[in-house]
Amino acid sequence: MAHAAKFLALVNEAKKRIKETTVDDVKRRMDAGEKILLVDVREESEWAAGHLPGAIYLGKGVIERDIEQRVPDTGTKIILYCGGGFRSALSADNLQKMGYTNVESMDGGWKGWIAAGLPTQKG
Repeated sequence: MAHAAKFLALVNEAKKRIKETTVDDVKRRMDAGEKILLVDVREESEWAAGHLPGAIYLGKGVIERDIEQRVPDTGTKIILYCGGGFRSALSADNLQKMGYTNVESMDGGWKGWIAAGLPTQKG
């Protein structure tokens, strides 16, 4: 899917202000037992079709509204992911503006996770 130019410009601006991680790094950290909270920001239908093991769902449309109740500690290590790393970058930027200090966006997102043949779950 080709993204619109203004959307890509918005994402690229956000990426200048956030920390990104890779699919391989997330998997390595999970395997090492690092305490991280994986947050899927995709649409609910995408989440239902499959997601990363242990992830929680907070869609991009509601994450800013609901994050404080779900994750009250603003120092929690949070890794956000979406389909490819664009929506999660925008969400990471907003969470940082809200005072969350340990937020990362997984570049490559769900598509990168699947391409690497890594485990998923449903439900």
